[in-house]
Amino acid sequence: MTNAGVSGDTSSGGRDRLDWSVPDGTDGVIIELGANDALRGINPDLTRTALTEIVQRLKARKIAVMLCGMLAPPNYGADYAARFNSIYPDLAKKLDVPLYPFFLEGVAADAKLNQADGIHPTAPGVDIIVKNILPTVEAFLGTISEQRR
Repeated sequence: MTNAGVSGDTSSGGRDRLDWSVPDGTDGVIIELGANDALRGINPDLTRTALTEIVQRLKARKIAVMLCGMLAPPNYGADYAARFNSIYPDLAKKLDVPLYPFFLEGVAADAKLNQADGIHPTAPGVDIIVKNILPTVEAFLGTISEQRR
């Protein structure tokens, strides 16, 4: 397992560095991009396009993909949130990839589980993220393992 994440990265940045950050021989990729897009108010259409291209390019390389969803913060309004929040379930269905609906489930907006910036989880927050996402990741890894047989 390799962490190919870059702090502060956007979905477009992830797309632009995809080929060199995901080497040949990779069996699966868990995509968790888009939070910084939402924090910066990037047009959801750009985020959707970048994530679509990432998934399609990985699948073309026969790499299994799991998508982690993100939700927009409320400060950009209901229209922005609706457009952004629909990206992940739409893509998972359209591109037939497993989805963990909200990466920060149980942690977002809880001051006790986030650093002073109110955005990044503390160690206890990370523990909750791991506990929550683990069943989905285990199922994803099981699918990859079965495909190898």
